[in-house]
Amino acid sequence: MPAQAAHQANDGVLRLYGPGGPDSALKRAADAFARKSNVPVVVTAGPESGWSQQASQDADLIFAGAEQSMSAFLERYPFLDPQSARPYYLRRAVIAVQKGNPSRINGIDDRLRRPLRVVVTEGRGSYNTSGTGLWEDVAGRLSSLADLQALRRNIVAYEQGSGASYRTFTRLKADAWITWVHWPLNQSDKVDYVEIEPQRRIFRGLSIAQARTADPITRRFLAFIESPEGETYFAQDGWTR
Repeated sequence: MPAQAAHQANDGVLRLYGPGGPDSALKRAADAFARKSNVPVVVTAGPESGWSQQASQDADLIFAGAEQSMSAFLERYPFLDPQSARPYYLRRAVIAVQKGNPSRINGIDDRLRRPLRVVVTEGRGSYNTSGTGLWEDVAGRLSSLADLQALRRNIVAYEQGSGASYRTFTRLKADAWITWVHWPLNQSDKVDYVEIEPQRRIFRGLSIAQARTADPITRRFLAFIESPEGETYFAQDGWTR
């Protein structure tokens, strides 16, 4: 649990905390907003254990990569206003593959027919990550128990968090990793990706919640990320509205 120090945001600096992945688009938007408003914006991202204590003291906003993740943040951080939490963008799940797609993967159905090595992201009951249950949702989308069984047989690693999943995927040179589109887009020099079939495709959102004592300019920033200009920074990472 984070330290229960008195939460005091509203210090003239807009501070955001959340997981790695969504932060790349948020940082681009934050830089643009800072130039326009002359207000410093700091985005801190990564495993929650690395920012939880500081966020408990000065966060204006906390972001999450899925609604189930935001629900956990609202439970953990009482300084957040639950009524302010809402999704701003959606992104799709894809299949990350090694550069050049050497295993010639062309979709989920292909992976269910062949003994391919697959990495998935899971919270494993103790870690808040947007990837929890993603592989199961994809495999079970068509109500086929055999599909779920087949994909589980192919999983070689269940990693806590997308960053850890990416590292394991590259270290093992696994055939595939079920993840969010912004990960291969931001690592395009190292990995490629294959689309998941439309009937199996899963979307989850970027959700943001505001601290009760957030800096007043927070609302301007939230309006900016939804603006046509703000949307361009998210579109680069595959986020849609």
